[in-house]
Amino acid sequence: MNDIRLLWKESIARALTSMQPEGAEAVTAERIAMETPPDPTLGDLGFPLFSFAKVLRSAPAKIATELLPKLQADSALKGKGEVKAVGPYINVFLPKGETAAQILNAIISGNENYGKTTTLAGKKIMVEFSSPNTNKPLHLGHLRNDAIGESLSRILQFSGADVYKTNIINDRGVHICKSMLAYKLFGNGIDPVKEGIKPDKFVGDMYVQFHKYSKDHPEAEDDAQEMLRKWEAGDPETMQLWKTMNGWALQGIQQTYSRTGVSFDKLFFESDVFRKGRDEIMEGLKKGIFYKDEDGSIWVDLKSIGFEKKLLLRGDGTSVYITQDIGLAITRHGEWPFDKLIYVVGNEQIYHFKVLFYIMKLLGYDWYTGLYHLAYGMVNLPEGKMKSREGTVVDADDLITELKNSALKEIASKGREDAVGNPEEVAEKVALGALHYFLLQVDTIKDMLFNASESLSFNGNTGPYIQYMGARISSILRKADTEEGKKAKTGVCKPELLSSDIEWELLKKLEEFPAQVDKAAAQYAPMLITSYLYDLCKLFSRFYHDCPILGAENADVAATRLALAKAVYIVLKNATGLVIVPFLEVM
Repeated sequence: MNDIRLLWKESIARALTSMQPEGAEAVTAERIAMETPPDPTLGDLGFPLFSFAKVLRSAPAKIATELLPKLQADSALKGKGEVKAVGPYINVFLPKGETAAQILNAIISGNENYGKTTTLAGKKIMVEFSSPNTNKPLHLGHLRNDAIGESLSRILQFSGADVYKTNIINDRGVHICKSMLAYKLFGNGIDPVKEGIKPDKFVGDMYVQFHKYSKDHPEAEDDAQEMLRKWEAGDPETMQLWKTMNGWALQGIQQTYSRTGVSFDKLFFESDVFRKGRDEIMEGLKKGIFYKDEDGSIWVDLKSIGFEKKLLLRGDGTSVYITQDIGLAITRHGEWPFDKLIYVVGNEQIYHFKVLFYIMKLLGYDWYTGLYHLAYGMVNLPEGKMKSREGTVVDADDLITELKNSALKEIASKGREDAVGNPEEVAEKVALGALHYFLLQVDTIKDMLFNASESLSFNGNTGPYIQYMGARISSILRKADTEEGKKAKTGVCKPELLSSDIEWELLKKLEEFPAQVDKAAAQYAPMLITSYLYDLCKLFSRFYHDCPILGAENADVAATRLALAKAVYIVLKNATGLVIVPFLEVM
């Protein structure tokens, strides 16, 4: 299929070159833009000619009219489709039989590899996401971050990149000490693991306890700062409690990652890297890149990028957040020299990353040009903003369990317990599909409201709807191996029989998948895959309604439509994997 498209591009490029003034640079196929006409009656491919109006000194519509006979006379295009001039466009109607055969063959032979491209081959891309604090469990905000980071990593890898997923664990600071102090006051020596309590949840409860306690005991804030000073001084008792509670938090967080299908190639810890950044700042001070204030604090002047100044080290020598990120970026590039490092971090940190990237430039690291902040909007609930210290956040595991229980009730209400095999397992996958799809279908940069009941709907643009379509196709493929599918099994697949409008639309949508993957990778936009999935499922639903498959009018039509259903099954399975939506054979 791509060969046909390239053939048309090359032919149009040759024809345009022949129309140019003498001495003008030859037109290459890469310069030929290609679109899909909004109305199928206009053709399958559209080539706009606006960009050639200036050099040819002619209106785009006139260029199209002059191009038409040249393309019609090109022997290389014989049998490769019909061409028309439509206003400022050259539109092409592809040969349906040959095109359908190529699409079906590419998908079925490619199977789990269909959609993979080599567009990013040779590129090393590091993706940083999640970045939890070890004073609380993951919450709904983390779930959006994790969904974006994991999905984007899968998409980039599908486009040929060498992807390395990293996570910075924020395991030091006064907020960590607040949980530790509360444990000393209220923990009663409890070991949550031994008590069967999810350990990160337990640590988070301690953080909430501190906030409640500090309302009546304002000295608690000073006590937490004192504990931080003891930590930085390496006080044995403080360090032991820190290691114990961080271990609990991380154990629980890892359980949530495992549950949601999120993984990392390497975990970095703030406690390991913050000193590296401090050393780099001191070196920059010696070189005159930074300056020291009267109180001994170290700053960077940001006027050249439209800001005032930024603190890098306090007067007592302690670091601030950006100090750590400077050291972390250098450490990462030293360990795994990347072409691109994508930070998946909320849009409230846009200023932070602009400053960070500028500082890396000042320090002379030429790879700073590969640093990119993928900012995303806040996720809230209809009832308002969540606050960790007040205990009003939506715990990630609690939310998934709530969605799972709702899915279980739906399975029971339809009497599907025996049909699905393992209701608990299926309900968990429906919950994850609902959650991840809902979080990824919104443009990354936008704030969003998470509506649990809406996400679980089996109608409309939702994860369960996509999963239902996958299960429906799986059922058809299973029936094809029974007596009900005898007609399809005895027939011969003849792609030229896929002649109806809906069959042709469905074929073209399937063929778009690799291009959609590349587009999503280039734009760092998982929502392009969710949008594609919804469009594909709507087309299959129309096809299923209008075109009998196993009950088709004759064996060859049945076999051909079954092959088309198989192709949809493959693409659905591959695409849902990119957006962390579990594929269900039975639902």
